Amino acid sequence: MKKSSKPADWRQVVQRILKAEMSKRGTKYQDLSDRLNTIGVNQSADNLRNKVNKGILGADLLLQIMFVLNMRKIERDEIIDIFDDMGIDLEKD
Repeated sequence: MKKSSKPADWRQVVQRILKAEMSKRGTKYQDLSDRLNTIGVNQSADNLRNKVNKGILGADLLLQIMFVLNMRKIERDEIIDIFDDMGIDLEKD
């Protein structure tokens, strides 16, 4: 039987998505910090690492990171797949 989701699980999804996108682009935290700085967002590499690793960041920072990484979208199916990997069923009948 699959378990239900809790806030920490959603944070893990944020972490996995951002780390995967950074990895695809070969982007390190210092690179991300530099890119964010170009749009007026001042976040140190260490601060970003902490926020991403905890999966806790505001919606504004998430959108800013998506923008500087040129992410087009986060697919609903991708979220469901990550939860499935964690043994959590979001689509209960």
